Parts: sequence; C-alpha cells; structure tokens
Amino acid sequence: MEVGPTGAQLGSDPTDTGYAARFSGREIVEKQLEVGSEYLVLWAKDSEYAYYDSKVAPKCPGLGRRDPLREAVETARGRLPLIAYCVIQGNGYPLRRHPEYRMLDAEGKPIGRICLNSGFLEHAKELLAEMLAYGIDGFHVDMLDQGFGPPYGCWCANCRTRFERQHGRPMPKGVTWDADWERMLEFRYETSARFERELRRHVRKLSPRASVDFNYHGYPPFSWEVGQRPVEHAHLGDFVTGETGVWGFSALGVGLTARFLAATKPGAVHQVAMQRGVRMYHDMTCRPLNDLRWEMMTLLAHGTQVTVVDKTPYDGTLDPITYGRMKPLFAEVRAKREHFGHEPVEDVGLYYSSRSRDWYGREDPARYQQAFTGAHKALVYEHMPFGVLLDENLSAEGLRRFPVVCLPNAAILLPGQVSLLREYVAGGGSLVVTGLSGLLGPRGESLQESVLAELVGAKLVRRLPSLDNHVRFPAVEGELAPLVRDLPPGSAFLVEGPAVVLEPTTAKPLGELLRPHRTVRQQKGLEGTEWPSSADAPVGPAVLVNRLGKGRVVCLACSPDHATAGEHRIVEARRLLVNAVRFLHPRPAIEVSAPRNVESVVTRDEARRVLRVHLLGYLSPPASTPGKNRPYVLPEPVEDALWYRATITVRAPIREVRALGPGTAIRRQGDRIEATVQDVHEVIVVGY
Repeated sequence: MEVGPTGAQLGSDPTDTGYAARFSGREIVEKQLEVGSEYLVLWAKDSEYAYYDSKVAPKCPGLGRRDPLREAVETARGRLPLIAYCVIQGNGYPLRRHPEYRMLDAEGKPIGRICLNSGFLEHAKELLAEMLAYGIDGFHVDMLDQGFGPPYGCWCANCRTRFERQHGRPMPKGVTWDADWERMLEFRYETSARFERELRRHVRKLSPRASVDFNYHGYPPFSWEVGQRPVEHAHLGDFVTGETGVWGFSALGVGLTARFLAATKPGAVHQVAMQRGVRMYHDMTCRPLNDLRWEMMTLLAHGTQVTVVDKTPYDGTLDPITYGRMKPLFAEVRAKREHFGHEPVEDVGLYYSSRSRDWYGREDPARYQQAFTGAHKALVYEHMPFGVLLDENLSAEGLRRFPVVCLPNAAILLPGQVSLLREYVAGGGSLVVTGLSGLLGPRGESLQESVLAELVGAKLVRRLPSLDNHVRFPAVEGELAPLVRDLPPGSAFLVEGPAVVLEPTTAKPLGELLRPHRTVRQQKGLEGTEWPSSADAPVGPAVLVNRLGKGRVVCLACSPDHATAGEHRIVEARRLLVNAVRFLHPRPAIEVSAPRNVESVVTRDEARRVLRVHLLGYLSPPASTPGKNRPYVLPEPVEDALWYRATITVRAPIREVRALGPGTAIRRQGDRIEATVQDVHEVIVVGY
C-alpha cells in the first residue's frame, strides 16, 4: 500500500496545525502488518511539505516535533520494506522560494510548473539524500511530467541556452509542427529522461541497494505534453509504475494499462497503482469490497504488481472502513498467488504508434488514441486475448508472437516498421489495417500513396474529409462470409471515424464505403457536421482482402475501432472489426464465450501444462473513457457478485478442469467447458 495525507492543498496554510496532526508512521506500519501488506510506500514529501524533519523543505506544521518517517523506519525495520514517496511537480514552496525554477511558456510567462532543466535538480537530490539517511529501502518519485496540456513549456533561459548549444539554432517560438518542433519534442523528451537518470544515479551513489521507481505517464490517455515516450521513459527507474482507476482511465483502462506497461519491456516488472477512493485519490471515500476486488484481480490477472493508494482523512488518521476491506482483499490475493504472473496468451497484437500520437494526434491526442482504445474495447468485449506492440521497440520476434496484428488508425509508419510488417505477413502473419494507417508522412503530412500499398493490395484514391461515414455489405457466401457475420445485408450503417477511398490492385474488395449526405446548408457552410448524417453514395470498397507471401491482410477502409470508443458506437461497427480478426484467426487454441460485462484473461504455465482462464465480472460492460472531459460518466461501483455462464473451448487434449471458487459449477463435454459463476473473480484451471 501507499499511505499518505490528502495532500497539502487541504492544509497548506501554515497556521492550519490540524492538518496531518495525527499522521503516525508507527500506526501506519502496524496497520500494514495487520492487513498483510508486503511493502509500504509512505508519503514523505509533497509539493508543499515534508512529513519528516527536513532541513531542505518546510515540515508540515501539524506534526510538531514528531517525525512520521523516523517512526515508520523504526517500526518497519526487519518486518516490512519501506519506500518513501516524493513529489516533484505540483507548484508549492519550490516556486515561491525559487522563482528561477519556474517553467515559462513561449511568451516568457510563468506557467506554474517546475522546469526540469533548472536548479531544482540539486534541490531534489538534497531531499532524496535526507530521506536515504533514515535507512529507507527506496523511493517512489511522482509527478515528473512537463504538464498535461497547454500552456506548454519550457522557454526559460536555461532551456533556451541548452537547446541552442545542442542544436545550433534558437528554439521555435511556440508549437510550430515543423522540423524545429521535432527538435523541440526531442529536447523535451531528453529533458525528462536526463532528470530521472540523474536522480537514480544520485540514489545509487548514496545507497546501492535502494530501489527507485518513477510514476510514468507515457501510456494512453497521456500524450507528448507530458514529456514522455512509451518505451524511452518507462524503465529509467528499476521498474515501470503507472496508475489506473475508473475516474480517469476508464473501467476498460485497468487491463489496458497493465498490458501497455508490460509491452514497454517484455519480461520486466511492471507496477500499477489503484486507489481506494470512489472518485479519485484525494476524496477519502472507500469503494465497496467487490469493486476493490474487481480492480485488484484484473490487474493481477494481467500480471502486474499492485499498490493500493490510501489517502488519510484531514488529520492523518487511518480509516477503519478501508482497512476492514483491505484485510480480506489482501488475504484473497495471498490465497490465489500461484494463479497470477504466468505467461499471457495473446492472439492479437495491438500496435501503438507514438509517432502517430505526436504528429497525427498533435494537440488532440484522441484523434489517434481513440482508435487504439476502441480496438482494445472490441477485443475485450469479444474475449479475444490481446497484447500491445510499441513502435519504439518493434521487432520481427515481437510480431511473430501474435497470430494477428492490428494497426488501429496508425497513420504514421516509418520505413523500418513497414519492412518488419511486410516480413511478418510474408512469413505467414495476419494483419488488420484500419482508417488512415500508413497514409501520413513522418511529421503528419499527407502522402500521395500509402506506405502500406503493397500490403493492402490497393492504391490511394483520396481521404474522405468526413467522419460520419457508412458501410454496406451484400449477403456473402464462401471464403469471405465470416467477414460479414451478424452484419445486416444490404443496409448501410454508421462507422464514425476516418475513412479512405482505395482502388484494389491485388486485393479482393468487399462491400461499399459510403460518404455521408450533406444538406444544402451544410454545403454552403451555414451548418456544422458534428452530428452524423445519413449515408449517401458509395465511393469505394469497405473491405479489401489481400494475400502477400504466406500471409493475409484485411484492410478496413473505415475506422470501426475509432467508432467503438466514440459517442455513436454501434454493435455493427464493433462486429466488423472482430469479424476481421476472427476471419484471419478462426480457430484459436483457446476460445472464451461469456457476457460482455465479463473480462477474460488467459495465461499459460507451460512447465506444468496448465491454462488459466481468469473471469472478471463487472457491473455492466466496462466502457472506455473519451479523450476529453474524462471521465464523462462514472459507472456505479461494483457491489454484487455477478451470476453468469461462460463457455471455454480448448483445442488440445484436456487432462483435468477445476474452478478455484467452491460455488462455481463446471460441466465438460469434450473440448468444451461450461462454467456457471457467481463471483467478481473466478479462475478456471485447465490441465492439458
């Protein structure tokens, strides 16, 4: 667990001595031992106060002469690893005392953040040295971002001097989206990396055994503003740590965050923080036990290490309701430990393009990332096991792990990536291409021809300027019939998102892509097109199927992934995408059928020849969160254990089947297993 005060925003007035007055390191450690925590991350320094006897940062006035960090170290010694939590960003005393630390925008105005190229690095080193002297076991360093949106920085004298020395030219005057801005992006990324490397090097020099991890924001929904790339900034510490929660990452984002972090360095430790509060970190509420179980077990099923964040009430005491729920939660985790951490079965590789995030998404990251999250949503709803592929560490070996690779609107693909994809398909791989994939150059410029033209077997005619595009399919028999399964024959349906008109060369076309109707007022520019219109005339094929070498490519000229995560999501759009996957991979080794409010995670223990199917029941089908105004709608917390039936088909000789939960009924017929479950989390263990 991570335990700390609600944050100094509730008690930053130095005369407010009631704030954190009862924050006790001794009590916190004893409570962790009581509920079965395996390590403690203790809040030691935020943007306003130190919660120990610091000579560098102001001490929280409510503590008086007490030192919670010392209390915790003395109580935990030999019993529990103790990690110190330390905030970097967040305004507070550093900017008041040291205006030279301020980040500036392109106009030279302060923007309320700390510049990582300023002298603050030395201040941070002094803070870490103080805490290390207590004998702690390591650090969790948080808030290393350069901002989560406009105004952007930094154009301070330190940054301008360093940039000019590095590039031999002045910084661009704001966000310019050209060669100078590319240099600026690289400069921002290197600034973040250098700051983290220096802090870790400093800690290692003082205490070689101390661990260091940094709270990482290189994954969706975050974008370039933060100053972190998915792979480059993930493992600058000893392991990568992200965070999740329905409040800002969506119910679906729990599993996606875990799989994304795992992809940054396959085989390495990845950690995700969840919180006990209903809304977010600082609200001091506590979710129902089943809601906590759902998130905890989802993360563990996906193979991640978990930290639960506990924010104490105003005075720093511990909430008995929270710890009354942590005890059975942690006991369940210990009881199920052998069933977590095994190799995931991943039939579909979701390709994530940081280049598309930066140069196609630009200042509207959802323009790119909505398709990625929508593809993930479709796979989860249809119980298709997935993993993540990242453009920064893409390799032939990584691609070959997946029977199917999906490019969800990956607008920018560099030559080396295209070569790897071609090699993958020619060698027998299967590829799904959607939307504008391969249609933009390295800086987001439009191309005259797709870089995937050979793979998709078609040439570019034009991009549609609209998003309210439709598709229509005839009744189909024969080889291509699976592509239109459960789609209404002869009727057009909306697939809201980018679309492209293609002319087949070697590919087989299927169905029609239809442009949207535009009223007279819309044609005159007197009326907007924000709301979808009805279908108009066909402009090209909806789907193209191409063979290349031993493999196949299905190109969807529309964006069913974008639509699936959008506000006009319809079942048919999602089915179009999953039909393409199932067409390419019709007989997976293990297949799960269950309600859409049940997520399935499949793992393999090859040494013991055991498959595990984790079934995770949610209140309703978990939804993705839109790119803006997150979270748009907070779902109700899970209170009741769900009752449902799941079917598992294993295409291998089955030796034995058992369910972990005593209340689950199992029936087996050949390679088909039927399970009737009433719980938030169940594990079906299949020996083969």
